[in-house]
Amino acid sequence: MKTAIPYRKGIINPGSTKLEDPQGKTHMSKTILVVDDKANVRTLVREYLTEQGFRVVTAENGQTALYAARQEKPDLILLDIMMPEMDGFEFIRAYRKESDKPIILLTAKLEESDKVIGLELGADDYITKPFGMRELLARIRTVLRRTGKAPEASQVLRAADIVLDRETHSVTVGEKPVRLTPSEFDLLAILMAAPGRVYSRLDLLRELEGTTFEGVARTIDQHVRNLRAKIEADPAEPRYIETVFGVGYRFASG
Repeated sequence: MKTAIPYRKGIINPGSTKLEDPQGKTHMSKTILVVDDKANVRTLVREYLTEQGFRVVTAENGQTALYAARQEKPDLILLDIMMPEMDGFEFIRAYRKESDKPIILLTAKLEESDKVIGLELGADDYITKPFGMRELLARIRTVLRRTGKAPEASQVLRAADIVLDRETHSVTVGEKPVRLTPSEFDLLAILMAAPGRVYSRLDLLRELEGTTFEGVARTIDQHVRNLRAKIEADPAEPRYIETVFGVGYRFASG
């Protein structure tokens, strides 16, 4: 009797996780964990992303995905919502206690509330099935590029009583540490770097290296709500992140 394998590893080259670019320089490939209960979806995404130079691991539900994530330490997770045993929402709740690596939801649901719930729990983006492989790749690259940026010259930002350290990827409000997702962290850093400056949603998307896919403006709004819930004493009466009605958002200058 064969032993059941809880998840599947994708292999770029046997015994190696290094890639060679056109200039001949080697670099470590990024690991993507694909979580979906549909075998055909896992296979399609794994094969495409492997062709694009990623190391791909797959899992068929949230439980096996948690095991795979702990073993393989993925750089990004593509996560279906509706799955048996442990669905996507339950996975995010458990995984966010252990890691802040970015998550992109793969959702067949059309209801706005499902996307909002996923973002509130800590997902960084979403894509609705059926989706094109080129769009999926663009979203993956955008999120990885954003979360993999080298620290800027000013690594520590201070505004009001918030301290944000780019090098350690940490945030404290007062003296209390606050855990943020990569997207929330980057958004806060943008706003804190220029207190008083008003950013439109389009400005923030550009700063975050976002795209113009449908729904991303609402994603910015949701990340702001998530940020307020984590750093504001009263999110309904924000002290730090202010809404400039009809325009966008700013970090309070006073």
